[in-house]
Amino acid sequence: MPVLQVLCSLIGWLGLYMAFCRVSPHRGPEWNCRMVTLSHGVVIVLLTAYVIFIDGPWPLTHAGTANTPHQIWALSVCLGYFLFDMGWCVCFGTEGSVMLAHHAASITGILLALLMGVSACETCAVIFGSEVTNPLLQTRWFLRRLDLYDSLLGDAVDLLFIFLFATVRVGVGAAMFYHELTSARTTKVMKLGGVVMYGLAWVFMVDIARFGYKKSRVRYKQWREKHKEVNMDGQHLDKKKDDIRLEDNSAVDKD
Repeated sequence: MPVLQVLCSLIGWLGLYMAFCRVSPHRGPEWNCRMVTLSHGVVIVLLTAYVIFIDGPWPLTHAGTANTPHQIWALSVCLGYFLFDMGWCVCFGTEGSVMLAHHAASITGILLALLMGVSACETCAVIFGSEVTNPLLQTRWFLRRLDLYDSLLGDAVDLLFIFLFATVRVGVGAAMFYHELTSARTTKVMKLGGVVMYGLAWVFMVDIARFGYKKSRVRYKQWREKHKEVNMDGQHLDKKKDDIRLEDNSAVDKD
């Protein structure tokens, strides 16, 4: 268990939060915490992408294998962040039970992979799939706070978030989940962890699908109303032209 690496990561994320609070105290604690979350999302996606796609081994074929130094480093960075964020969420009470359960499951899964010395390969893959949509989620929150969410940019962020979540976290996650369950090397406790994490992904997916359906209905309704206004304006303009034409004809007749 790389205690020193995890401790350094925890101190680093806490220090970054304190730096954000010092630079922009008027923004409030949640703004500054989400800045840390956004930073972690970008960093951990890059780290796990390197571990999965460049350093290896491939998680779909090597689930349950011994941890590599780069995998341990990536998990330590992630664990330090989750410990920080879990403590912050408990102190400020901003998250519901589902998000706290996700944090607890993530911390437990990373701890098990580090303590047992195996399964960091697929754990990094799960973290990559879970965090690849995180920057978009934080961007959406910042857009709302800046009154920029109800725009084309906000719609693009939402659409990309839903697409990535459905394809990566649920779609590709299904393949990862299957290979983890069928791998002879993967321990039973890690398989149980996979069930929990993939189950939580579907809980989030249901909420996201409801949100997408409601927003698409709102946008369609707004489009219809705007289209109706354009048609009414066009009809009004045509009527005005007809009235002008009649007035001109009347003037000619009088002459």
